[in-house]
Amino acid sequence: MLVRNFGHLWERRFIQWGGPGKKGHLHGYRTPTDDGADFRDQIGIYILFDKQYTPIYTGQVGSKNQRLFGRLKQHTSDHLWNRWEYFTWLGFRRVNPGNGQLSDFDKPEKNFTASGATLLNEIEAALLVALEPRLNKQGPRWKDVDEYFQTIDDDLEERSVSEVLLEMELLKKQISALKGRKKPL
Repeated sequence: MLVRNFGHLWERRFIQWGGPGKKGHLHGYRTPTDDGADFRDQIGIYILFDKQYTPIYTGQVGSKNQRLFGRLKQHTSDHLWNRWEYFTWLGFRRVNPGNGQLSDFDKPEKNFTASGATLLNEIEAALLVALEPRLNKQGPRWKDVDEYFQTIDDDLEERSVSEVLLEMELLKKQISALKGRKKPL
């Protein structure tokens, strides 16, 4: 099999891009109890979607040392910077069961061998996952492929209106307390 794992409709706004003291990541998990894996160095195919979940761009990562995270980050400042909100990725590097790291065995230079029927199932499955055609009743016909769900860091998660209002009330009280203090002579 070519595709070992995938993430469907991950949200751009929840990507941890990094910054001062942070490396950034594309962390995902299979189940809520799973430690998951970081897919920033994944190779494979990706599809960008706009706000209406319409596919607007597809690309590949793996050649010329390009990896998924770097390519997505490029799309935040290239001609697509304001056009995409979601992305789906289909990865060739499997996750090592012991440590959650991506396998070094599955490289772009690796020769993959498969029968014509297997390749047809693989391509069809990838298209079914990525495009979700509404008249297809069957799901993907591939084996040993894991779906990963996007991990959302606490500092990136949206806050509710009530949480923001509570925070504003606390700030108002702190400002009032500061105003009530007497100034030192």
